[in-house]
Parts: sequence; structure tokens; C-alpha cells
Amino acid sequence: MNKKSISVNRKAFHDFLIFDKFVAGLVLTGTEIKSIRKGMVNLKDSFAKIEDNEVFLYGMHISPYEQGNRFNHKPDRVRKLLLQKREILKMLDKVKKDGVTIIPLELFLSNGFAKLEIGLAKGKKLYDKREALTKKSQERDLARLVRR
Repeated sequence: MNKKSISVNRKAFHDFLIFDKFVAGLVLTGTEIKSIRKGMVNLKDSFAKIEDNEVFLYGMHISPYEQGNRFNHKPDRVRKLLLQKREILKMLDKVKKDGVTIIPLELFLSNGFAKLEIGLAKGKKLYDKREALTKKSQERDLARLVRR
């Protein structure tokens, strides 16, 4: 599989605990895929919702294509995600039962097609974030010492 990462939602890994991951296709217009290939995407404040057994992505910003004409896309439009029915039902069950959120983690190109890795996540508490930051800084200090 030919995979080229376009955008990673680093804030998601900081603010959420991720349980499950799924790979979904995206329904895009012509100029959107061109902007994605140029890397003009922001996943920072986006999330997904399940409506009528379909998954929709809200808040993903794809900048308008520079060489586009009057048929250019709207940057913040709602986009449909393509998943298998059993995956959608599994996510729906977890969202209703456990109160988790569906957030995008990474946007990548696979054999020319835009794919989005989404995760089922639960928000971290403030002390969890602090704990993660101290652990990360300790690992960084240890790596520095090993290098010397």
C-alpha cells in the first residue's frame, strides 16, 4: 500500500485518549483533492457525527484551490465519510453506550485516493495531560543523556 501522510491532528493525541481506529474514504469535489495534494488541510477542530447510519465530518478546513475558478469548493463544508456498515454500527454503539467522540487523526493519500484515519476517543482530564507532558519530557531528557 502506497501511503503519503498529508496532515496529522497532533492536538487530538494531546487532548484525547484514543481507543479504536478506523480508515475511511472521503467524498470530495474536484478542487478539494487538488488542495489536499498540496497539503492545504487543517484537521485541528474537526469531528465526526453519525446521522441516519452515515458518518459526516464537520470542521475540516480545506483551503480553496488557487487555480480554481468559480466552481471552487467551500472550505468548511460538511463531508461524508465512506465506511462499511458494520464499522458504522460498531462506532454508533460505542458513541451511545460509552459517550466517546469520533475525531480525525490523520489524512493521507493511498494509491491516489484521500483516506482519513478516525478514532474513537474520550477527552483527557487536566491531570492526564500534565502526566503525559511530564512523561514526554522525562523521555526526552533520557534520550539526551543516552546520546552523550
